[in-house]
Parts: sequence; structure tokens; C-alpha cells
Amino acid sequence: MAQESGTRTLVSQAQLRRGRGRIVYWTLLATIILGFTLVFLGPLYWMVTGALKSGTEIAQTPPTLWPQHPETDNYVNAWHDLNLAKLLFNTFYYAIGAVLFQLILDTAAAYALSKLRPALGNVILGAMLATLMIPAMVLIVPQYVTVIDLPIVHVNLLDSPFAIWLPLVANAFNIFLLKRFFDSIPEDLMAAASVDGAGPLRTLWSIILPMSRPILGVVSIFAVTYVWKDFLWPKLVMPSAETRTVSVGIEAFSRGTSMNEIVAASVIAAIPTVIIFLIFQRNIMSGLTAGSVKG
Repeated sequence: MAQESGTRTLVSQAQLRRGRGRIVYWTLLATIILGFTLVFLGPLYWMVTGALKSGTEIAQTPPTLWPQHPETDNYVNAWHDLNLAKLLFNTFYYAIGAVLFQLILDTAAAYALSKLRPALGNVILGAMLATLMIPAMVLIVPQYVTVIDLPIVHVNLLDSPFAIWLPLVANAFNIFLLKRFFDSIPEDLMAAASVDGAGPLRTLWSIILPMSRPILGVVSIFAVTYVWKDFLWPKLVMPSAETRTVSVGIEAFSRGTSMNEIVAASVIAAIPTVIIFLIFQRNIMSGLTAGSVKG
């Protein structure tokens, strides 16, 4: 006689069917969900509503939950006073360049380590992953020294987009992520391509890349969000007002601008990344889990 199989859970179905167990379960679940919702959405709510308050009200203690007299002009003033159009354009430009560099070079590195298997490939991969253990702040000084006097060519990259792009190219995490995905692609496809006369580059272009769209989308999103939220490095290598990113530009104007306009500018600056996440959240999850099972 076949036994009915079920999924093991922390709380059994029999306990959930009882009156007390059901009440305790749903109470705890609702409390946890509400708590996490407040933690994540609370700062966003304060930022959006704070941008609608007057300068006096936003500094008021205790703060008000909703603006007494909403001032939508704060967004318009922030857009013009902080020159947000220029700052957003600069940031988009740097983000697109970072995406292109990472997709080209990180994909090539991951493909070589996964499918071409060079000598000492595992040693190279291990050395790259070991760099993830180094705090980012430790690398700031040597990277800055390199940027102000690029070895061999002796070029100063300050106020150049390459000062942002080049340090992002060798991203160990993205290379590892891409390699794990490439490892999940069956070797039979590689063998079939080789029989048909396709070389490594043709195989990469015709087989690997079309199958890797989910993970390539994840890497692209990671690159965009990293450039968008980074502050310290762009502040160091982009000192000119014409080349600032949006985060650096908002900070630069904060010393002579009212707080409500600064908050409004922060809301406008956050909108693109929120939209990107809402549109591509399914791609992020599918790309992260696509290489977890070999097939």
C-alpha cells in the first residue's frame, strides 16, 4: 500500500489545522511580514513625504507622518537648482559603459575558465575569488594612485569615464557567477559545435551567449546599480562639476541647498534604480538560480 508523500515543514499540517496552532502561525507570519515591510518601506516613505515638506517641517521634532502643506515645487526646484538632468545623464553614461566592459571582458574570462580550461585555471579562479575577501576601502589608495598615473602609458584618468570603468572590469564575483552558469551548459552542445567546425569564438557567439541571456541580464543590472549607488570612488576621480555622478552632485549641492530640496533630489535619483528592479526582478531571480542545477 503506497504511502502518501508530503513535504516536510517546520510546522506539520495537523498542527496548522488546529485552532490554536493556526492562530499562532498566522499571527507570527503577519507580524514578521509587517515588521520587514516597515523596515524596508519606512525609509522610502520618509524620503518621499519629506520631499513634500517645507524646510521647517522637515527639521521638526518629532517628525510629522504626512506633510501639513505638501509642496510639490520642491521636486521642480531640486531638478533645476541641482542640475539633475546633467547628473543623471552622466550616471547613465558611466553605467552603460560599465555594463559593456563587464559583459565583454568578464564573459570572455568566464568562458575561458569554464569551457577552454587553461592551465592553472582553477588557481587563477581561486586567486580572483580571494580578492573578494579584501575590504574595498583597502584598495582605494592603490587604485587612485594608478588612475592619476596609469602605468606604461602614464596618462592621468581623472575626470575621464575610464577612471570608473577600468576598476569595474575585473569583477571576481561576476566572473564566478558567469562561470557557474557556463558550467551548467551541457558539453554535448560544445562537442556538436566542434564537429560542425565552429571554433571557440563562434561557439561562444552562437551557442553560449544566446543561452546565457538571464545571467547576462543579472550582471548588467548589478553593474548599473553599483555605478548608480557608488559615492566615494566617483567623488575622488570625478572632481569636476561637469563629470559628477548623481550621488556626488547631490552631496556637493547639499551645503548650500535646503534639506527638503536635497531629499526631493534623492527621490528623483532613486527612481531609475527602483524602476529597473521592478521591471527585471523576475530576470534577476531566474538568472541567479539558472546555473544552480546542471543539465
